Amino acid sequence: MHDDTSTTAAPAIPGWRLIISDTGRYWAIRNRAFPRVALRAGVEPAVDADTFEEVQAAVAKQEEKARDAVAAVEGGSS
Repeated sequence: MHDDTSTTAAPAIPGWRLIISDTGRYWAIRNRAFPRVALRAGVEPAVDADTFEEVQAAVAKQEEKARDAVAAVEGGSS
């Protein structure tokens, strides 16, 4: 096991670009555009929060809303 206490791994959210502002606020911006139907349903491609855990939850919520919007158009259910 590699133990390097001088650096810590930056948090990441797959498919999203994570930015930490100078004030410590977390921003996540989706790397690829959501489908138009998801955007019309109010899905946000950029979210922000005070902590990594909160921004992670906000991303998960947007991804779920996008899946639901696409499923509704395709006649599926979720």
